[in-house]
Amino acid sequence: MRYKNIREGRFVSRPNRFIARVEIDGQEEICHVKNTGRCRELLVPGASVFLEKSDKKERKTAYDLIAVRKGERLINMDSQIPNRVVEEWLRKGNLLGEGAYIRPETKYGNSRFDLYMEQGERKIFMEVKGVTLEEDGIVRFPDAPTERGIKHIKELCQCIKDGYEAYIMFVIQMKDVKYFEPNKRTHEAFAQALLEAEQAGVHVLAYDCLVEPDAICLGEPVEVQLL
Repeated sequence: MRYKNIREGRFVSRPNRFIARVEIDGQEEICHVKNTGRCRELLVPGASVFLEKSDKKERKTAYDLIAVRKGERLINMDSQIPNRVVEEWLRKGNLLGEGAYIRPETKYGNSRFDLYMEQGERKIFMEVKGVTLEEDGIVRFPDAPTERGIKHIKELCQCIKDGYEAYIMFVIQMKDVKYFEPNKRTHEAFAQALLEAEQAGVHVLAYDCLVEPDAICLGEPVEVQLL
């Protein structure tokens, strides 16, 4: 996945979860933040950020904030991109092999899953979660309590009971991490639900990403520690 019209800027402040003030070439701009999570450890004053300039003249904000440098680490924080990079990766024959049927945003019962796939007799639902929280090389999800995340996990467990395969894919939007774990400190109930889902047969995967200021793609598997 590649972006276009990328500019580098300096983060100034975040008045609310939707916008940020960023200095670009000495001029302060109001930018749209493509992540409504807290991201407090990423968006600190003076941080180097990367922005995609929109070609839509009717927009109120000319730029989308998509990535940030945290020390030497470049982190993509676009919350809309994980689904797209996973779909792109799957369509290249990864996980299921060539020729798999892949359909995004698929409703099943009272649920809407990020991806539905078929390969031969296999019928699979997948939920995708983007991960931007990193501390000493350990990456965690969520960065804030998420009842919606628990709901998704329970819905995947129901898919297993109904005879489908089920996956939850954590897309780590950076490179060079040690391992992934659920964020027990922030939401212990989510961590417990994830463990119970794995025990019920849900596949829990984590992959890092190759990140550039103007591009991102899925990289290599990352160890998952649930206990």
